Amino acid sequence: MKTKREIYTVEQICDGFEYNELEGKGLYGLAGQLTIQPEYQRNYIYADGKRDVAVIESVLKGYPLGLIYFNRVDDGRLEVLDGQQRITSLGRFLKNKFAVKINGMEQIFDGLDESKQRKILNTELLVYICEGEGEHAEEEIKEWFKTINIAGIPLNRQEELNAVFSGPFVTLCKAEFSNSQNANIQRWDSFVKGPANRQQFLATALEWVANSMMVSPQTASSKDPVSAYMSIHRKDKNINQIETYFKTVIDWADNLFDEVYSEMQGLNWGDLYERFHANAYNHNDVSAKVQELMKDDYVQDHKGIFEYVLGGCTDTKLLNVRIFDKATKRRVYERQTAAAKAEGTSNCPLCAASSNSNSKRIFKLDEMEADHVRAWSNGGGTTEDNCQMLCKMHNRAKGNSL
Repeated sequence: MKTKREIYTVEQICDGFEYNELEGKGLYGLAGQLTIQPEYQRNYIYADGKRDVAVIESVLKGYPLGLIYFNRVDDGRLEVLDGQQRITSLGRFLKNKFAVKINGMEQIFDGLDESKQRKILNTELLVYICEGEGEHAEEEIKEWFKTINIAGIPLNRQEELNAVFSGPFVTLCKAEFSNSQNANIQRWDSFVKGPANRQQFLATALEWVANSMMVSPQTASSKDPVSAYMSIHRKDKNINQIETYFKTVIDWADNLFDEVYSEMQGLNWGDLYERFHANAYNHNDVSAKVQELMKDDYVQDHKGIFEYVLGGCTDTKLLNVRIFDKATKRRVYERQTAAAKAEGTSNCPLCAASSNSNSKRIFKLDEMEADHVRAWSNGGGTTEDNCQMLCKMHNRAKGNSL
């Protein structure tokens, strides 16, 4: 890796900067010689009215913005290796995309007096230009990219994968799944936990499609199916497979339920689709059951409701149904034990009704577990009058019926 130290002014670096709200489009500088957001870079994430403003305030106060790194590519052009967020904030401010508060007043760049404008434009930025060497130049640059991004806001896993597997496939994927201006984002947001510009929608889409393809020879033995999938498709000039699969999963989930619940967001709908999409469901019955469980005070895990219903309402562990508290269990245990001693039988009703060696055994409290007399799934409440204490063997033999 060769490096060369250069100093540029803000005016030079932002020469030719045109910011398009569609992330990754039109981010150029140095009169077109600098690509501010190359394929392997993450999206612009400073547009929050805090971090972008802080960049401009730092410049106005004369604070250094820190080192910036460029990468020289084969044709002699430059790419931003580190510093994209700072440079984009500067360029956006020069294009009047946001304001900063000066002397208590919000001001855009064109509203500043000439001295403040010149101070920003003439601010010098220290840049190191890096150049990979030999046949491993790309790998060198990307490894350096990951290393220098440890500081500040770290790259998340998908941002790292985008850098490693940059190419036409990643470019098309980011345009579809990492663009916060995509009209579909609002609908997808009901099922996928964002934000889009930190690659969460793309990460989810890749996870779903990669896991669905685990049967393929290329990915079946992979411990990291997403990396395997991106490697296989890196040079693809279309994203038909991932786009179709993702939208199919979303459409399936959206059509199953009449209402949208906040608990839907972030569930592994790709896995649920693979397991249950072949089943025939009456969406009215499904929606009614979900609504009923959402209102049930005994259900503590609302996120598990959807898998529970799709799976035929059998696996109550998914719901984390409220259990009997310690005081209730002790009172029921004491009543059962007193009655059992008076009758000369076991304090476990099922042992008492059997002919085994435990038919007259009095179990200790810690040898027993609370059980619903009438199963919760059949309408029985988690109340003291519906509680019985069973020995652990009999309670666990009853399975998961609650």
